[in-house]
Amino acid sequence: MARKQFDLIVFDWDGTLMDSTSTIVRCIQAAARDLGLPIPDKSAASYVIGLGLQDAMQAAIPDVDPKYYPRIVERYRHHYLGQDKDLTLFDGVPEMLADLSQQGYFLAVATGKSRVGLNRAMNSTGLLSVFDATRCADETFSKPHPAMLQELTRELGQDMHRTVMVGDTTHDLQMAINAGAKGVAVEFGAHPATQLHELAPLYSAKSIRELHQWLTDNA
Repeated sequence: MARKQFDLIVFDWDGTLMDSTSTIVRCIQAAARDLGLPIPDKSAASYVIGLGLQDAMQAAIPDVDPKYYPRIVERYRHHYLGQDKDLTLFDGVPEMLADLSQQGYFLAVATGKSRVGLNRAMNSTGLLSVFDATRCADETFSKPHPAMLQELTRELGQDMHRTVMVGDTTHDLQMAINAGAKGVAVEFGAHPATQLHELAPLYSAKSIRELHQWLTDNA
């Protein structure tokens, strides 16, 4: 059966599929604290989620000596790796992905995580075999550059105009715009709904259940 609008659905990971926003914020703050640097507030730390790690730290903790950024990244990883085993998917994510796969959609991930980090998360949640392709920030340009979506569509032989990006940040939606894909927002992650709506997504879901239903009815 022909799809309604899309053949490829690309998901962000943190804050979209995995309930990790608050943990990431705490780890960014802890990394700054370890080095005696200005500690970003929750809003500033949340805003950078989805970016590549180095870019995220430079945005969250600006105006410090550049020599600190590799050390901030190291301290962030130290804190995050001590907690990531306890992170869980949002309720309904495995069922949604299984259903979309059964319906014949290509499924992919475009994330600011590193390849090692994404593989750890996918292994721990049992989702490694669900996705047809994945891209991480240490393999190509960081969001909102369109490269992740360009590479995913090319790898899977898909049309950008029949591709939708699902994410919880303006970085995700802006990447979709930059690539010529469509965007769908989720409101339970890192960026507030008001900021997401400014980028005019096709839909803005308040829960995985709402997202699943919209994709089933419209994608």
